[in-house]
Amino acid sequence: MNDIITSMKTRRSIRKFKSDMPSKEDINQIIEAGLYAANGRGRQAVITVAVTNKELRDRLSDENRKIGGWEKGFDPFYGAPVVLIVLAEKDWSTHVYDGSLVMGNMMLAAHSLGLGSCWIHRAKEVFELDEYKQLLEDLGVQGEYEGIGHCVVGYADGDYPDEPERKTNRVFYAE
Repeated sequence: MNDIITSMKTRRSIRKFKSDMPSKEDINQIIEAGLYAANGRGRQAVITVAVTNKELRDRLSDENRKIGGWEKGFDPFYGAPVVLIVLAEKDWSTHVYDGSLVMGNMMLAAHSLGLGSCWIHRAKEVFELDEYKQLLEDLGVQGEYEGIGHCVVGYADGDYPDEPERKTNRVFYAE
């Protein structure tokens, strides 16, 4: 089996991270993998905001926690030191699909580099808030974007999750 398919089969969502920051080189490789995701009509309507600043990371986590309805003190980013926020142009018809492909590429890239990752939802709700629209503006982002997901990245803290058994009757051939 080739390396890409092996990575697809062995990647797991990590829900406990060490605080150690991955190298900037690894972070950049993960982001670059996202830039090469398939996208509708070649529009490349997806952007990524890389958050390595702990204060901003913690604010985003707390906002996510509030939206998710969890108790104070819970970290929906599971301690991951890096948050790669995927956003897509709201008016592009395939924006959710395109952003989802970016997320998938980045999670596979992280795995291939020995890093853990997890897709964390509620980016849509976070980036509907004025404070985070302003953050995008402050970063120089122009246009209307919808949050697709937070790809949290870091080193797994603990054992790597086992591969769950695959359900049967999920493939049908029309030959």
